[in-house]
Amino acid sequence: MSADTAVPVRAPEPRPASGNARVRRAARVRAALRRAAPALAFYAAARLTGMATMAAWAWWIGRHPRTLLGHSWDGIWYAGIARHGYGLILPSPTTHGVVFNDLAFFPLFPGLVRAVSTVTPLSVVGAGLLVAWLSAGLAAWGIYALGERLYGRTTATLLVVLWGLLPHAIVQSMAYTEPLMTAFAAWALYALVTGRPLWAGALSLLAGLSRPNGIAVAAAVVCVTALTVWRQPQARRNPRVWAGAALAPLGWTGYVVWAGYRSGEGLFGYFEVQRLWGSRFDFGRDALRFVRHLITGRDAMAYYMTVAVIAVALVTLALLLLERPRPHAALLVYTVVLVVIAVGGSSYFASKPRFLMPAFPLLLPAALALTRARRRTLLTTVTAMAGLSFFYGTYLLTVARMPM
Repeated sequence: MSADTAVPVRAPEPRPASGNARVRRAARVRAALRRAAPALAFYAAARLTGMATMAAWAWWIGRHPRTLLGHSWDGIWYAGIARHGYGLILPSPTTHGVVFNDLAFFPLFPGLVRAVSTVTPLSVVGAGLLVAWLSAGLAAWGIYALGERLYGRTTATLLVVLWGLLPHAIVQSMAYTEPLMTAFAAWALYALVTGRPLWAGALSLLAGLSRPNGIAVAAAVVCVTALTVWRQPQARRNPRVWAGAALAPLGWTGYVVWAGYRSGEGLFGYFEVQRLWGSRFDFGRDALRFVRHLITGRDAMAYYMTVAVIAVALVTLALLLLERPRPHAALLVYTVVLVVIAVGGSSYFASKPRFLMPAFPLLLPAALALTRARRRTLLTTVTAMAGLSFFYGTYLLTVARMPM
């Protein structure tokens, strides 16, 4: 569907008997899952192999894989929130003026972890990994469903495989929030392109409770809603269209406002919390300074890989914008906002590939090219990506000494 075409809004259908409706809905879900099964199997194989590679090396050097995956860097903060709620504030032991406040972390993931650890025998760390792994599976399914709807089964399968073989794809197996946000984002975009505005708004609300850059999903919902009511005047009389757009930003704005007042800094206090962490939006000036430092000096391999990931992301964004037929407006808005947030933010340079992980539409140009490629080219590309992903993921968790 072209970005210049409004989203179709499904007309209300006569309500069938509730029992028959549930049976048909369950049958549709099973059919969709069967179609996605090969892609999900490839994805699971990729991630399990990546984790096994990392685990083997971790055991070899005396590190525990479960700790590396479930209780490293931000995972420690999420576990703390799940156990004790918000309220931890720590001054940085190494950087003057930096104050770590757990209000910087959005609440949905630690809330789910707490719920799982409460109703199961799992520890908080085990529950965090379970939530992350289930979220990654749902994200892969959502990416497939969206790709299949817009481009067909082959391209959708390749899109899922490429997402699972990103250089930093090990994050998809960690107790981090990226898999959760990606799952809500993928299904929200799917709801948009299939004319389900209320579902899109509700899923966008949940994405906004997952991560700060979850606002990209709300931006897509609101922009596509505006396009819809402009192109389809009859949609203005559909309350679901307006309700979806109204719901979309509520998760993100609700937490930002609550965290601001909880911090004691008022309406915009959340951004002060982020500033004290050393994180703010500076239109990429800090990133450019760091790139210059890497050109003129030496630093860890992860920083050079970050430069490569950002460069590829910008190139693929340009290719996505130039793709013909033009990709769906929802994908374009969502992806552009994510890239702007990731590239334009200051500090935590090595984390930028992780911030870009939910931007799976950036992989569409490669997936479309591989759909048309010879089998040898396809196998060579996937094999090379797998080798890089497994090696680099192991390096990030067992060797690199910078925040992810």
